[in-house]
Amino acid sequence: MRFLSIGVNEYTNDSIEYLISQLNDLKQKKIKIRTTLVKVPQSRFIICKLNENRILSSLNDHSFIALKQYTAFILSDYIIKYHEDKLLGRIINMNYCYFSKPEKKKILDLAISFLKSNEDSIKFNLYNAKRKNLIFRKLLEYFESNNEIIIDGFVNFRIKEYFKELEDTVDKAVDAFLMEREYQEFIKLLRYFVEIQEPKLEAVHIFSSYDSKYIILDHFHNEITNECIKEFLNEVPNEDINYDDLLVSSLITIAPIRIYIHCAKQIRNKELLETIKNVFVNKVIFCNGCDLCKMNNVGIESLTK
Repeated sequence: MRFLSIGVNEYTNDSIEYLISQLNDLKQKKIKIRTTLVKVPQSRFIICKLNENRILSSLNDHSFIALKQYTAFILSDYIIKYHEDKLLGRIINMNYCYFSKPEKKKILDLAISFLKSNEDSIKFNLYNAKRKNLIFRKLLEYFESNNEIIIDGFVNFRIKEYFKELEDTVDKAVDAFLMEREYQEFIKLLRYFVEIQEPKLEAVHIFSSYDSKYIILDHFHNEITNECIKEFLNEVPNEDINYDDLLVSSLITIAPIRIYIHCAKQIRNKELLETIKNVFVNKVIFCNGCDLCKMNNVGIESLTK
């Protein structure tokens, strides 16, 4: 009787039940098999025996090939489902041992999110299919000359291309983590600048203008955009104006008690809005229905007439 033996060292009851359930579903594909779970200390073996037709040997050959193919497909899913997160953690510990335990946890969460966020998206499905195909092809190659497999050993030594994909994902997560850390340090510095300054205005009002520019009004609704531009150019002469930088720099210089952002949906750079919120904690008010908002919807030039 032909059979496949699937050994699992690192397992949970859930993972074993998942494997047995998936293998038993092969009966719906007209592959007549019998699964047996063998328990040994610290390991589990699932034996898949093919119920052969003693007369039709060619049919038996076809069924056994199909069994190997479907089993490879099932194990590809299993490895991604039950081993991928652990492999990511192992890669972080090996390649980035100098990070602290909390930092490694953040990197792992980022790596997992890169692999599994937006699970309904086309990009996710393509990337998931790519990783699964790398494992599937190696399993088929392995089953050409083997009827027994230890999944943990296979994962550790037989799928280097898949492992490289995960390493690339971890590298990407580390870059994102470092960028976020630098961003938070930058935010703390800007908060410090704001805290040590005396407020120059009680409030400012911000509107999005054309060409990703901004209109800035004081608390009397007088436009002060040009004054802000002049002061900004004194700090960064002979450079093209980055209006996002101009806005943040102006707000830090003015250090207003309140910042009113009108019609925020019209501001394309949402990261800019988050930066302003993070720097001016509890000072930012988003408005989308006052008289100034209504005037802005008619025409920004009406505000200063």
